Amino acid sequence: MANIPEIDEGTFESEVLTGPDPVLVDFSAVWCGPCKMLDPIVEELASEWEGKLKVVKIDVDHSPGIAMQYQVLGVPTLMLFVDGESRERITGFQPKKRIVSKLGPYINSN
Repeated sequence: MANIPEIDEGTFESEVLTGPDPVLVDFSAVWCGPCKMLDPIVEELASEWEGKLKVVKIDVDHSPGIAMQYQVLGVPTLMLFVDGESRERITGFQPKKRIVSKLGPYINSN
């Protein structure tokens, strides 16, 4: 997980809301089994979309305010932010193909 930075409530705005690139936020928790299953897929996407997409993680136990603000009720939840706004949300473990089909149009248009 070294290549995906973990952010918190203090860095959320600067890392997610104000940057020029789309940002995929992986809301997860250390105790979450499906989150661990999703980690390799998120790492692959970060690698494949490098330069087009920024990927960050948020531990909902360490940053509950952000999770509440964006109504993250279950983990894992992936949220795609474009121009500071949430555009897509994927909750629960999903296969890579489904994630790519939902997020790809935003990434490939950049």
